[in-house]
Amino acid sequence: MDERKRRRVHWLRDFFCGVFIGAGAILPGVSGGVLAVVFGVYRPFMDMLTRPRRAVPQYWRMLIPLGLGWAAGFMGVARGISAAMSFSGAATYWLFIGLIAGTAPSLFREAGKEGRPASAWGSFLLCAAAVFAGLFYVKWVAHVQAEPNFWWYNFCGALWGMGVVIPGMTSSSVMMALGLYQPMLEGLARLDLLVLSAALPGMFLTIALLARLVSWFFRRHYAAAFHGILGFVMASTLVIVPTEYAGPGEAALCAVLCAAGFALAFFLARMDRREGE
Repeated sequence: MDERKRRRVHWLRDFFCGVFIGAGAILPGVSGGVLAVVFGVYRPFMDMLTRPRRAVPQYWRMLIPLGLGWAAGFMGVARGISAAMSFSGAATYWLFIGLIAGTAPSLFREAGKEGRPASAWGSFLLCAAAVFAGLFYVKWVAHVQAEPNFWWYNFCGALWGMGVVIPGMTSSSVMMALGLYQPMLEGLARLDLLVLSAALPGMFLTIALLARLVSWFFRRHYAAAFHGILGFVMASTLVIVPTEYAGPGEAALCAVLCAAGFALAFFLARMDRREGE
């Protein structure tokens, strides 16, 4: 493959990764940060936020397609995800489960680059248990309902920002528990000025405030941090596994989409490994 074609393929790869990451921020139970980790763009993204002078010259080629893809996934796919969820929520979830499962082997290898001490496995178990318990509480116990307004939309943006910086933070599930998810999704789909002017600043401000803290933790405690992410990934994935299906046809569609998501994510991860060799 010549250099120009290789760059074109890699640009498309980064763009579609951005689409899935942006869409993952919207889909309930899926963390955009987790998808950034499993697609291998989380650490470059954090480096660009915390050490831009050194990281931007190194990663600038991926910044544009990732940003465009994220915008397309976050803004443009909102209507599509709403329609897909209405058609078959189970099938939509299984597509994302397949995407996460397809990159699990590379994620496990990445977590073990600096060893697997007892503290790393302790972090894995603690994070998995905490995330599973938290999501279970939000989904089945909490019944708080909030009246949508500027400040609640700003709060939703902050939750999305946390979901980008903190892998495993499934912000959409919290919004659903508060009764804010559907108004936010509809506002994004129609480009409502109130929603955009409140949610986007809250998201970007949260990312800027948390990026250095999270990046510092990764530098000082890499094994524990990355194995904690493994716990986040496992717990957040288990929570969103559908348990009810409309019939054999929907179950078959779920299997096909899960396999397609797995194959796509596995191919993208394998392409990154080949380029790194």
